[in-house]
Amino acid sequence: MLQQRRPRTAVPITRGLVGSSLVLLGGLGVATLPPSTPLLRSGLLDLVRGTQAGRMSALVLVLLGLGMVASAWLALCRHVAQHAGHDERESLDLVRFAATAWSLPLVVAPPLFSRDGWSYAAQGMLARVGLSPYDYGPSALLSGRTAVLPDAYRLQSGDPIVQAVDPMWADTPTPYGPLHVLLGEVGAGLTGNPWVLVVGHRLIALVGLVMLAWAVPRIARWTGADPALASALVLVSPLMLANGVAGLHNDLLMVGLMAVALVIGVEQHWAAGAAVGALAAAVKLPGGLVCIGIALASLPAGVALADRVRRLGAVAAASLGVLLGLGVVTGLGQGWIAALTVPGKVSTPLSATSLVGGALDSVASAVGADLPDGTFLGVLRALGIAGMVVVAAVVALRWPTGDRASAVTAVALVAAAFVVLCPVVHLWYFLVLPPFLAALPLSRGASSAFIALSVVLGMVAPLDSSMHGAYLAIVLAVMTLAVLLPVLLLTPSARDRIDRIASSRWLVVR
Repeated sequence: MLQQRRPRTAVPITRGLVGSSLVLLGGLGVATLPPSTPLLRSGLLDLVRGTQAGRMSALVLVLLGLGMVASAWLALCRHVAQHAGHDERESLDLVRFAATAWSLPLVVAPPLFSRDGWSYAAQGMLARVGLSPYDYGPSALLSGRTAVLPDAYRLQSGDPIVQAVDPMWADTPTPYGPLHVLLGEVGAGLTGNPWVLVVGHRLIALVGLVMLAWAVPRIARWTGADPALASALVLVSPLMLANGVAGLHNDLLMVGLMAVALVIGVEQHWAAGAAVGALAAAVKLPGGLVCIGIALASLPAGVALADRVRRLGAVAAASLGVLLGLGVVTGLGQGWIAALTVPGKVSTPLSATSLVGGALDSVASAVGADLPDGTFLGVLRALGIAGMVVVAAVVALRWPTGDRASAVTAVALVAAAFVVLCPVVHLWYFLVLPPFLAALPLSRGASSAFIALSVVLGMVAPLDSSMHGAYLAIVLAVMTLAVLLPVLLLTPSARDRIDRIASSRWLVVR
């Protein structure tokens, strides 16, 4: 029997590896690269990037690769679901092997579908040369742009490390916490090569994936979910590989630290969990939301409100102490707090509050209402932020205590409120949800929606803001996706495969 199953198991592993390799190859043709990159001197790559037909072919190659990854992921999830409860260790090893194999080709890729990775490299270099990235944008590294740039650095800079940074963020400070900047500063101390630096940042992001591989099975056992299937839904989904690994976003490190914080806070001690939760917030502030779940799980069931408030206060004090202390110890300070408004300079279609606010402003303008520009946008964004605070407060003060499964639900709920109500939402913001949703006893319909959404959010990654203005590329990508997505999600065999995964997802393993 084992000899019969192994070939079928090998098929999705190989398919996913080929798919991620195609994403790498196509990505070299469509990703933003510094003009000084030696690879651009290659005649073949120059031919691909220098012609419209070449760029469009590379984009289609990326989409086909993502489609193969999505197909392989669904097949892997079905395989794991069919063997749920039989050999947990073997299934977990298979999922982790797939995560390693499918991520490997992407390690050396440039930042795909976003330029944020280049910004990370520049922000680390700013800290390395003594300029706070909370006061200066990446353009401060350019020769002659600022008198405060150290002469020793100005003499050697062109500067290739800034060439691929999105102009939108070239002069803005970073809203990321001191841990993110510190890691970038350490890397910048080792090399000034921008490609090597972004590969280093991707390796840091992959540490988050390793953390998830450790924490997700433990969280799944609290709720009775199958650890291997929960891991498969998190570690190797198209959402994770396209936006966390290929996209090189620090959200992956943040969510890995969140999952570890919850496990340590529940299974070890709440203070230790709060400290790790602070490290998550020191990458990106929303990582601190996990501390609510840590506080709730650490209390006895049915605890009095006064005791609940005291524990919440203690967890908050511990996490804030570590978070603010990092700013002091590293010498970076707390400038990231003031920079938290920087992402709000743009409006994204995935933000419900910004979408509705912008639509209302358009209606008001059409009917001739005498209102300042962006009136409804500002109001809806403010209401969204207030809504996030209210949800977090209600969960913290009213949610059941003393139960691990309830703590997972609490973290999932406050994280979902953040994604739904945040003034700015990008595809990679959704990475905060799968580690906790994968362990929850959702209905079959909700499970199927979760699986389908993971496919869609991964497949549409090439359509993110980095492509705005490239109308022909967007049209071609949409046409390709219009063919791929129905094949992956809507054909009878695809619906049957998703239903099989969803129906066996919550097998009780206690």
